[in-house]
Amino acid sequence: MAERYQVAIIGGGPGGYVAAIRAAQLGMRTVCIEKRGALGGTCLNVGCIPSKALLHASELYERTGGHLGRYGIDVKGVALQLDKMLAYKDKVVGDFTRGIEFLFKKNKIDYLKGAAKLAGDRRIDVTLSGGGETQLEADAIVIATGSEPTELAGVAIDETRIVSSTGGLALGAVPKRLVVIGAGYIGLELGSVWRRLGSKVTVVEYLDRILPGMDGEIAKQFQRILAKQGMEFRLGSKVTAAKSGKDGVALTLEPAKGGAAETIDCDIVLVAVGRRPFTEGLGLDRVGVALDEKGRVRTDTHFRTNVDGIYAIGDVIAGPMLAHKASDEGVALVESLAGQAGHVNYDTVPGIVYTWPEVATVGRSEEQLKAENVEYRVGKFPFTANSRARTTGDTDGFVKLLADKKTDRLLGAHIIGVHAGELIHECVMAMEFGGSAEDVARAFHGHPTLAETIKEAALAAGTGAIHI
Repeated sequence: MAERYQVAIIGGGPGGYVAAIRAAQLGMRTVCIEKRGALGGTCLNVGCIPSKALLHASELYERTGGHLGRYGIDVKGVALQLDKMLAYKDKVVGDFTRGIEFLFKKNKIDYLKGAAKLAGDRRIDVTLSGGGETQLEADAIVIATGSEPTELAGVAIDETRIVSSTGGLALGAVPKRLVVIGAGYIGLELGSVWRRLGSKVTVVEYLDRILPGMDGEIAKQFQRILAKQGMEFRLGSKVTAAKSGKDGVALTLEPAKGGAAETIDCDIVLVAVGRRPFTEGLGLDRVGVALDEKGRVRTDTHFRTNVDGIYAIGDVIAGPMLAHKASDEGVALVESLAGQAGHVNYDTVPGIVYTWPEVATVGRSEEQLKAENVEYRVGKFPFTANSRARTTGDTDGFVKLLADKKTDRLLGAHIIGVHAGELIHECVMAMEFGGSAEDVARAFHGHPTLAETIKEAALAAGTGAIHI
């Protein structure tokens, strides 16, 4: 007899494992199936967490080696020990994955290591990683298999000289010349890591701007800051071929709008042109689960597929491919299965680039508001006028708030500056509860704090900022 569960989750990433824990907390017998052999998905194992560990470590290295003099701190003989830095990153990942396994045991969640395949009639066939097969049944099956790196025609990833983000987190030596293909979050973060450690980094982007979809003014300022740090950009360019040799890689570039090709040489190529939903081998066609035009699992607003009893969340469905979006969807889904009112507000999903300075955004950009014919006001405030930023010397960037011209309701917030990824959540909370720019401006903000930049930008959207 097949084991029977109330909830079976395929995929142990930030959508799947969070959904499993919440389902168990709500009293449902739950199983999670993950073929990686470690919980946490791409985010924890080869994405968000290891990249942030390297971003932090590389920033400390760069600051210690060249930026502490302005504080009166003279440090000599700074040396990079890349093997220890990578070991630190791996320890952070290992500690987290073991922590999730502990949470599974604590919440009495069954954890199967293996590859799952839908078998129809709410059954799942599992090929176990340790050998053998098993079958289980569930009232609700949740597809939470996440995404994988998108491939680029003519550029074959070998994870040696031409790497994906996975290989980009584990280079055995600092490349003298690194080319990053793609100017999105992943490419700019990993490009920043290796630039700080000594690489000459060139970013090649098909579009004529970095961070597609982000507020244009923020993106332009961000590019200027990264260029000042030493990162080079080849915008409006496409890579048509990559040839690996024992001495490096020869990349063929062409103008995106057409023109003569050229070749540039480098030691390592990082392909970061986006991610695609992972649906291979799940048996979706076998049971008739419908996909959309982009290969994502098609769902309704309650995460239901067209097949009764099968649901999907996270990167495998429409929406931003972000860990926190997947986690919230997982919680909302299992709460609705338990008869509660699970809900996700997609208007308040924040996006963060963890470079230095950081970039963070929530809500709509100016470009989107113009396209929607929404009348709005802009409030901006620079970090150069913030007392806390000046005391630490981190004065690059600004805060930009967008408020409805008639109602003053906050419609978007965009920050480039020190700790932007932390500051953005004040704006997320304000928007979640329908707050106005005046609400934010009238709330107390301790002095001196970086958060005062938010208050001043909110004032600027109304009667005017005080300190500029």
